[in-house]
This record gives sequence, structure tokens and C-alpha cells, in this order.
Amino acid sequence: MGKKLTIFLVDGSETGPRTIEIGNWSGKALYSQRSSLPKIIERPEFNRPGVYILKSLPNNDNYNERIYIGEAENLKKRLKQHLADSDKDFIEFVAFISKDEMLTKSHIKYLESRIISLSKDAKTAEIDNAVQPELTTLPEADISDMEYFLEQMKLIFPVVNFMFLVPSTLKQSNDNIISSPQVSSDIIYTLKSKRASAKLIETEKGYVVLSGSQSCKQTSSSISEGWIKQRNKLIETGVLIDGGEFYIFNENAIFSSISAATAVVLGRQAAGPVEWIDVNGRTFKQNQEKKFESESNEE
Repeated sequence: MGKKLTIFLVDGSETGPRTIEIGNWSGKALYSQRSSLPKIIERPEFNRPGVYILKSLPNNDNYNERIYIGEAENLKKRLKQHLADSDKDFIEFVAFISKDEMLTKSHIKYLESRIISLSKDAKTAEIDNAVQPELTTLPEADISDMEYFLEQMKLIFPVVNFMFLVPSTLKQSNDNIISSPQVSSDIIYTLKSKRASAKLIETEKGYVVLSGSQSCKQTSSSISEGWIKQRNKLIETGVLIDGGEFYIFNENAIFSSISAATAVVLGRQAAGPVEWIDVNGRTFKQNQEKKFESESNEE
């Protein structure tokens, strides 16, 4: 089922501050670049309790963003402290409040703890929070409300280009993933190259190299810097572990393109669609062509 998001550009600029709401949701998101924050911080929404996320440039080149997650009973007061702190070098922020003032101190601390935990599990961004706050004890009904609130937040983060909760791995076992409705087909692909043994499936979340697959340790000069960074991040986060002659995928790793998956596995630039074959020896490219040709003929 679809979701309707209402985005309001506060100053009419495509890059300026904005508010984001979802139909039938009591929450509201407030987004701004740091340079615009002093102009909108006097809005009445900032006097409310809320959860906020600060995005900075990463210290580690293997990541695309560095994230700090916090909560405050008065967002305006807390954000002004961050603006005055020279150590807080954030470039963008997003905050979440409740339009009906349902969020209490216990609620926002619960959300903060859950987001920190999810962000570390996602293994996508640098996380500045050194401490993992204990999960606040809430009544069962309140936990249900906060989990629903969190699900709406997760929809909004990518809309404002905060990607830190988009997971780089899938937690299910290989068997569970293959039988999942999220898998785009029932085809398991193996690598045609003799350099490494690996398996891949296509899912709604991306191209998944299955745990237990191998990755070549050596890299060639042809591989792009972006694939090197992605490979290094997988090593750093323990998704790729040392297996002697090869690196081994310790978890099911998600890639945005099949060529990215191929480059990380082979350690070189490669035409991904022709490197993976099914049990009948047909390449991923051939299966895609057959699939879309048949759909075109049906129309």
C-alpha cells in the first residue's frame, strides 16, 4: 500500500528547510541544512520535545555520512547549543516531533535508543554516538505507538537523503531469503569466473551476495574508487572476514547494482550482468532480456 507524504518548502527554495508529514500520522519531520537552521529555529515546533539527527561529513572515506542521534525536551534550546559548539561540524539536520504533543521524555529516549541500535545494525554510516542508551521501559501500548512512529520516521529519512538506516546486509538465513516474497525471482546465480565462488540473488532491496560467498583479496587497478570504498566498508564492519586465500561474506550483503557486487567479489571492474549464470548456464543479462521481451510481447 502506498503512502502520501506532504513536503512543504518553508522558504520556497528547493534546497531550503522543509517540513514533511504523512497522512494520518501524528508526527512531523523538520529538515534543514545547517546554514538555514538559524532562520527557522524560532518556529513554534522547535519548542517541543523531539528526536533529532545531525549529519556530518565522514572521517572515514569508506562511508558517505557521519551521524549523531539525540533527543531533547526542547529542540530549539538543544540545537542552539549544537550550533554554538565548534566540535559539532554537522551540515544537515532532521528532527521529529509530535503534532499532538504526545511525545514525552520517556518516548523520545525510547526512540533515540532504538534509532542508535538500528543505525549500528545497518552498518551503513559512521555513528558518532559512543554510548548506547538503555531502552526506556514503557507500557506495552506506548511501545506499540513508538514502533509505529519509528516506522514512519524510517520512510522519511531517505527522502531527505539520510541513508544511515538503509541496511547494507540482510539478516535472514540464505534459505529464508530465497523463499522470501521480497526476492524478485527464484533464480540463484553463481559466478562464472573461476577466481572466486559466490552466489547472488535479486531482491526488492537490491542484489544480494549470499553469506558464505568468496571475495578475491587482490584488487586490480581497473576497479573504481567507489567499489574499493564499498569493499573496505564491508571489511571494516565485519561483513567480509578473512578466510585465508579469500575474504568470506559473513552476512548477506546488499548491493545497489549487480556490477557493484561483481566488482567487490572479483576485485576488478567487470560487466556484472554477464558474469553471473543460473543453473542452466544463462547469464543474468540473458534472463533479463527474456523476461522483458516476453512482457513486451504480452502488451
